[in-house]
Amino acid sequence: MSEPASPLISAEALAKRLDRVRVLDVQYALTGTPGEELYAVAHLPGAPHLDLDRVLADPPGSRGRHPLPAVERLQDGLRAAGLHDDSSVVVYDQRTSLGAARAWWVLRWAGLQDVRVLDGGLAAWVRDGGATTDALPEVAQGTVTVRPGALPVLAADDVSAFVDSGGLVLDARTPERFRGESEPIDREGGHIPGSVNLPIAELLGPDGTFASPEAIRAAAGAHRIPLGRGGAAPTLGTSCGSGITACQLTLALRTAGIESVPYIGSWSEWIADPTRPRALGDA
Repeated sequence: MSEPASPLISAEALAKRLDRVRVLDVQYALTGTPGEELYAVAHLPGAPHLDLDRVLADPPGSRGRHPLPAVERLQDGLRAAGLHDDSSVVVYDQRTSLGAARAWWVLRWAGLQDVRVLDGGLAAWVRDGGATTDALPEVAQGTVTVRPGALPVLAADDVSAFVDSGGLVLDARTPERFRGESEPIDREGGHIPGSVNLPIAELLGPDGTFASPEAIRAAAGAHRIPLGRGGAAPTLGTSCGSGITACQLTLALRTAGIESVPYIGSWSEWIADPTRPRALGDA
């Protein structure tokens, strides 16, 4: 089974394919109402909840706030969600694909190929007239085998060499966090030296769907990020606070035909080692 041409699927298209895909609810909030509580209120019929903190990440520590999950943790969670090696999967969250993008990337990294994101999430589904429920589905145990490494990922020890060799790290956080003027989550602000700020908010529409490929390219151009139409382009990495928005940025770029490699540990891992350099202000 090959990877779908687009990583996104519309609510209308999903409604026509519900009987042929496994839909997973990845509603997630970094702060505020936990995803499992959002799920309990409303979700797509038949969709089990995939908990980002418990399945798609290991516990926080020296590898950051949301490090890559151990194989056994991820495999157990995906099997409980009913996945098999050949499953066609659609993931969604509330609206902006923040949690869904993390699921999209982790599942592909784990070896699943046919994984798409419901563009605009549950909100788009409801706008399009889709039904929701609060009933818990009965899910038969899956047999998926996690095969980590199907996609490349940047590790902390790779980042400096990546930048030195011409790679460009795009930081998805707000400008204030990137510059170090405000840091509401991690213990210090700033950014990885050599990285460039590309706030994810600039790549999303008001309704939470992704901007058009042309708009995403234009936003990158406004930040003087060379994407190389007809010429050489830098190898791109993505970063954020803890590797969730980095996946969202990688997904956004992918919708515009631009490949990138996330640094999953991101800023929260980077600053765990006091010997790693920091930068403040604009890039």
